[in-house]
Amino acid sequence: MNRRNLLKGLAAIPFLAAPVWRARAASVNVAALQTNWKDLLAPGAEVALTLEPLRRTNEEWKQLLTPAQYSVLRREGTERAGTSPLNDEKRPGVYVCAACSLPLFTSAMKYDSGTGWPSFITVIPGHVGTKKDNFLIYTRTEYHCIRCGGHQGHVFDDGPPPTGQRWCNNGVALRFIPKSG
Repeated sequence: MNRRNLLKGLAAIPFLAAPVWRARAASVNVAALQTNWKDLLAPGAEVALTLEPLRRTNEEWKQLLTPAQYSVLRREGTERAGTSPLNDEKRPGVYVCAACSLPLFTSAMKYDSGTGWPSFITVIPGHVGTKKDNFLIYTRTEYHCIRCGGHQGHVFDDGPPPTGQRWCNNGVALRFIPKSG
């Protein structure tokens, strides 16, 4: 396969996925996803349910997090695309911040964006904060855990309906808690 055909094929991926996104969108009630997120939380799961800020020193974070987690969560790094096992996670459950266990997303909010990072159409309301990120040539919107301030990823306006958003997350910044245990 020559490079031109490869690039044409890659460019067509969003158009091929669009019918799947549209079909799924017809059955997605975002308000219900955001309101009923605890329905996907495993009984007895150890998660943070307070939004009270959690403050730790850099040395404390270094002791609690792996080097990869520290790089992403505390230094706004980015993991390499396609490296997270969460990309293939399909079970029902809740995704929590790897640093402080605050629930951020549910499996019902997740979709396969084809980007190589776990992606979601919405978040659990009040659990993330945003800020402008001008690190690259263009301005992006970064989001972080509202409780510990840990960098999670960036939100883009190229996601599927009904929100049109792609909450693109670093897998290393999340921990998945399956509903069934």
